Amino acid sequence: MTDASSPDTETATFAAGCFWGVEDAFRKTPGVLDAVSGYTGGHTENPSYEDVCYRDTGHAEAVEVTFDPSKVSYEQLLQQFRELHDPTQVNRQGPDVGSQYRSAIFTHSPEQQAAAEAWKQRLNDSGTLPRPVATQIVPAETFYRAEEYHQRYFEKTGRGACHL
Repeated sequence: MTDASSPDTETATFAAGCFWGVEDAFRKTPGVLDAVSGYTGGHTENPSYEDVCYRDTGHAEAVEVTFDPSKVSYEQLLQQFRELHDPTQVNRQGPDVGSQYRSAIFTHSPEQQAAAEAWKQRLNDSGTLPRPVATQIVPAETFYRAEEYHQRYFEKTGRGACHL
């Protein structure tokens, strides 16, 4: 297996509601080398889970994915992101409500930005969704790793997915 810090890897960051299920799903994807739960897209440095849930940090619960593009493409990860949540909901996923549960793609390159915008346009043009895609597509900023008890949460607790 390729080292997650290898120059042959790329990073993708997605927010699709509660990060536990999203992290678990991406972790199980062939070609994904690592998936980490955390917070990004806000204005508070080094936020805690409590900060993100109960204070106005602006951060989303997100998952940073390290992947081998020779084994899984960014477009395949975008498709999986689509399957993991409802991209038409604004500031919520299932029973989870708040801006920290928003749908967002944090891009790490102009190529990712273009691919994400094309993905969103295709979904909107498909006529298969009840509402327009609400997913934000913005350049990636600092990603703050969530507390250790959030990492590999399902493996540690044996619990099922949040809302997936």
